[in-house]
Amino acid sequence: MLRIDQKTLHGYALAVATALTLGVSMAPMQSALAQPAAAARGLPDFTDLVDQVGPAVVNIRTTERVTPGENAAGMDEEMREFFKRFGVPLPNLPRQQSPQRRNQQPEEQPRGVGSGFILSGDGYVMTNAHVVEGADEVIVTLTDKREFKAKIVGADKRSDVAVVKIDATGLPAVKVGDVNRLKVGEWVIAIGSPFGLDNTVTAGIVSAKQRDTGDYLPLIQTDVAVNPGNSGGPLINMRGEVVGINSQIYSRSGGFMGISFAIPIDEAIRVSDQLRASGRVTRGRIGVQIEQVSKDVAESLGLPKAQGALVRGVEVGSPAEKAGIEAGDVITKFDGKAVEKTVDLPRLVGNTKPGTKSSVTVYRRGQARDLAITIAEVEPDEKTAAAGKGGSNNAKPKASAAAEQLGLMVAELSDAQRKELKLKGGVRVTEVADAAARAGLREGDVILSVANTEVHSVKDFDAVLAKADKSKPINVLYRRGEWAQYALIRPSR
Repeated sequence: MLRIDQKTLHGYALAVATALTLGVSMAPMQSALAQPAAAARGLPDFTDLVDQVGPAVVNIRTTERVTPGENAAGMDEEMREFFKRFGVPLPNLPRQQSPQRRNQQPEEQPRGVGSGFILSGDGYVMTNAHVVEGADEVIVTLTDKREFKAKIVGADKRSDVAVVKIDATGLPAVKVGDVNRLKVGEWVIAIGSPFGLDNTVTAGIVSAKQRDTGDYLPLIQTDVAVNPGNSGGPLINMRGEVVGINSQIYSRSGGFMGISFAIPIDEAIRVSDQLRASGRVTRGRIGVQIEQVSKDVAESLGLPKAQGALVRGVEVGSPAEKAGIEAGDVITKFDGKAVEKTVDLPRLVGNTKPGTKSSVTVYRRGQARDLAITIAEVEPDEKTAAAGKGGSNNAKPKASAAAEQLGLMVAELSDAQRKELKLKGGVRVTEVADAAARAGLREGDVILSVANTEVHSVKDFDAVLAKADKSKPINVLYRRGEWAQYALIRPSR
């Protein structure tokens, strides 16, 4: 409510008397007094949005089976009750159980509280994967207080999206918005159950888009108040459309600190469609290790600017190896789409259906090359290859002056080692120090090329190094276990 003190009123009265005496118009002064009220009336009104979207937002409560007397997460009962009261999921720590309770039957215990929203009138509900993870039972409560036991249709940890199904029809569903139309500075609201408080509405603005906080999803950053229990609830624009799923907060205290993140709804819908169709999400992979292209690396490779994804390793037998991609290549395009940053590549590849024939543009030794590649599928429990030992060799080789400057000592590969590693050439690293150690090389690595030149023997290795410019970083392609990798060695001065 606008308040005006007595001094202001006296001043205004004096101004009125003076204006009347002199015949001056009162309009400017009346307009000035009206400005605060007009500004207040200009603030956004969210009431219609809440009436429109609120009925489609649900509370999600999860339970787990616990043997009576079992001390979940190693807590005492008072601490457990604290977590239950505020709807915070219990920490996933080893359980402790008294010996006399081990033979008793399990019982349902509250596990956590989250939020969700109705995707379709036939009972499909979207939420976060971490809301339902580890739950033995999921209970969905509508705004009209009806409760349903839900079935988990599918959950995807990588995107943190899950879909559950309740046995109901004719439900109010949300409208899905266009994330591409979302602008920084635009008003948005969140509806959810922070700390278990149902149908709580908070508002703020979009702080940033395309925040790189994960491999597969660029997130929407807002300053909307989001707290434990808001997870899985909708982020809504001023047209009453869902543009994101509230998923994460940045916090040093565990509570809201002005920064929250939402999963873009277009990405979430893409995931939910797969979950509803098959209960799982399939993603493409090509089998490379990548890192950001630094300014130094771009200059050493002759790349016009620091962009793309630098290939540090190529998995043996992978689509990348079969397509001819090599460690040291810089991937600048995938299927014609530019790869500006490293995170762009896994998103583009991940969203490609396995089995698809695609194209990759790589920059290699000053030239761009287009390669054809067939996309493979990301395995659910992908195993990483163990690093190889490289065999034993008791001979103590003598390093050349150039190799010593890099901190390297190498030896010939035996015929048995070449056969085991399926290599035609290369030299084995026997000692590492100084510049080579800083670049990440280790004893047992097999160097395949130096300064973009293949090496088949120690003699080749020394000859290439002798000709290399000692004032500039030197490219080294090497093999470690089943992976080929790339390093940039900066000579010691």
